[in-house]
Amino acid sequence: MRKNRMALALAMAFPLLAAGQEAPSKTLGVVTITGDQPTSLPTQIPATMEGITREQIDQTINATDSEDALKYFPSLLVRKRYTGDYNHAILSSRASGTGNSARSAVYADGILLSNYLGNGVGGLSFPPRWGLVTPEEIARVDVMYGPFSAAYPGNSVGAVVEYTTRMPEKFEAHARASYSVQPFELYNTDRTFHAHELAAGAGNKAGDWAWWFNVNRTDSESQPLTFATRLVRQGAAPNAQAPTLAPAVTGAVLDRNNLNDPWFVLGTQTQFHTRQDHLKAKVSYDITPAVRAAYTVGVWQNRSSGNSDSYLRDAGGQPVFSGPVSIDGLNFPALGAGDFPLTEERLTHFMHGLSVKSHTQGLFDWELAGSLYDYDKDIKRQNGAGNTLPGARTGGAGTIADGSGTGWNTLALKGTWRPGGLKGPHIVEAGVQQDSYKLDYVTRNALGSWLDGAPGTLVSDVGGRTRLRSVWAQDAWSFAPAWKTVLGGRFEHWQAYDGRTRTAALATNQPSRSENAFSPKAALSWQFQKETVIKAALGRAVRFPTVQELYGATNTLNNLFLNDPNLRPERSWTFELSGEKPYGNVLTRLTWFAERTRDAIFSQSVFDPAANQNVSRVQNVGRIDTQGLEFAASGSDVGMQGLDLQGSVTYAHSIIEENAGFIRAPGDTIGKRQPNVPRWRATVQAAYHWNPQLTTSIAARYSGNQFRTLNNEDVNGTTYQGVSKFFVVDLRVHYQATKTTSLAFGIDNVNNDKYWNFHPYPQRTYTAEVKFDL
Repeated sequence: MRKNRMALALAMAFPLLAAGQEAPSKTLGVVTITGDQPTSLPTQIPATMEGITREQIDQTINATDSEDALKYFPSLLVRKRYTGDYNHAILSSRASGTGNSARSAVYADGILLSNYLGNGVGGLSFPPRWGLVTPEEIARVDVMYGPFSAAYPGNSVGAVVEYTTRMPEKFEAHARASYSVQPFELYNTDRTFHAHELAAGAGNKAGDWAWWFNVNRTDSESQPLTFATRLVRQGAAPNAQAPTLAPAVTGAVLDRNNLNDPWFVLGTQTQFHTRQDHLKAKVSYDITPAVRAAYTVGVWQNRSSGNSDSYLRDAGGQPVFSGPVSIDGLNFPALGAGDFPLTEERLTHFMHGLSVKSHTQGLFDWELAGSLYDYDKDIKRQNGAGNTLPGARTGGAGTIADGSGTGWNTLALKGTWRPGGLKGPHIVEAGVQQDSYKLDYVTRNALGSWLDGAPGTLVSDVGGRTRLRSVWAQDAWSFAPAWKTVLGGRFEHWQAYDGRTRTAALATNQPSRSENAFSPKAALSWQFQKETVIKAALGRAVRFPTVQELYGATNTLNNLFLNDPNLRPERSWTFELSGEKPYGNVLTRLTWFAERTRDAIFSQSVFDPAANQNVSRVQNVGRIDTQGLEFAASGSDVGMQGLDLQGSVTYAHSIIEENAGFIRAPGDTIGKRQPNVPRWRATVQAAYHWNPQLTTSIAARYSGNQFRTLNNEDVNGTTYQGVSKFFVVDLRVHYQATKTTSLAFGIDNVNNDKYWNFHPYPQRTYTAEVKFDL
């Protein structure tokens, strides 16, 4: 059991393994999956790949969402703020921060989950659609670091993540129930927040047909995520011109913002209560013994309420939500709806995927695949200016933002040619692909109540389309007994059209644009010794602007996003050099990586105290250079029978070398660190299998100091809108009570570290779950 688990656990973390007590051997740095369902990643490319299986997730990770499977991968971080975080859980990688969701690619069974309608957050948010995969349906997760495969667009510059979900070989059924509780203390908030999940799935294979379905219900409360604030310097003492003191209030918390300026925290914002339903169904049919057709449909629904609360109290002890106030003898401008907003969201999204592929493993195989992601319903209601709490809870003025009709679709044809058969020196792959994206986002004033009124007069109408057409090819060539190379390239033709930015007073239609780009790829592996492999990979990636970055100007009570229809594509060259060698039962890897990105696309958010909102402006940054080292090690039965260890340490030196733009003054970003990329990060996990039924694990995650702004002026990370270092310890106990029933208990953030990434991350959280598997 443990030997097989070791093979599964490490096959993707390191090249070809031979599990067992003898030291594993390696062959040319090519990944081989031993057992379980295979990944669709291009395993013939000798670049860094890591993976995890369903069994490992069950036994060692407190996984309430699919992105939790990535929690302990080297150099990866998902900015998940709470269970069911649907609008800010962005993936970062070695040289890409948590504001750059368009610099990674996330797929499930080959269907695109990454949301390339936009990048990051700011007005609108564009994380991957994690909710279309649930933890209980995952068979394995694999990651390829860097843009080294010609099969993927330039968005793969950071990493490519592939979720492989279950497809049964016989009848099986599953059910899971979990419950989480988070006691939360921050500023003047002292509450406990809860989340629970119910899930069920079943599948079967009979003859040429196989099917699988999964349903999931999540009901989750987040901690407060944003806060109402006033800079102390915004207050004014009574004087001869304004001798009147505003109504005095108590309860404000004196703190310092990310620029280290004193400010008062007045209350909480965006404390979400989200109720999500997920349904996934898959069916496959073997048309012939060598050709299989498969169809996937997924439905995700979300009903979310965003709440606010005030810390301020008047002389009678009643909460204060509006009007001018006096704090510590200083008069402050009137509080408004932007300080204590309310939101109601109703979302229904559909995902479809259809593929027909051959799997002869002979001279030639082919695949035709298409996918569609549709915002069937995407409505966000919010109280409007002048409509403040507590009255806003029952109605009044507000806005309705409608993104229905937004979405994307993909179509790809791929072929694999083995001119010498399975044992021949060449594996040639080629394909054509089209990816199309459509953004439609209309905001109107609500007629009557913001809670249930019909759409009225226009506030804004933004949208547009992009299309990427690609032709690619690559050849994996074993040109000598100890050598293998992969050479390839990708030609892309990008178009942006139908761009519009309209308000009640002004309508702007943008001209169409198009760009061409060619991205070469190369990788080489050398069997230096029997158990040592050296690998090198080089790839160019061109990341084209998204629709939102080009056309998606939005202005809400809390956020102003300024687009740029003339953005240039960002162009990156990425290189890595790795050495991989086993020491006993521990396999080690040391990787040096480097990336140079020109015209990097960044959305820089700066708080405007006068407008009391965050202002985000998208821009090109001239040149960012990143160099770093990544060390990873993993093994089973390390030192004693039953002990599994894995860990990683990453150092990244990422600096802005050229930039004509600036934040406060010309040149203020030159020589500064890239936002949201820490110098140091590390993970370590130890799992001990006491017997076949009981497994306990302990894990730790560390991330060093980092900045959120391009000029690194945010020197205080341990506050609202700051980005802090963190050290978090997680525990899990998994017990297989019977053949069909398992129990688990876990604690995330045992040490209760209070850390930030603009928003506060979760504090100590307790999770319990029970699973039934037939």
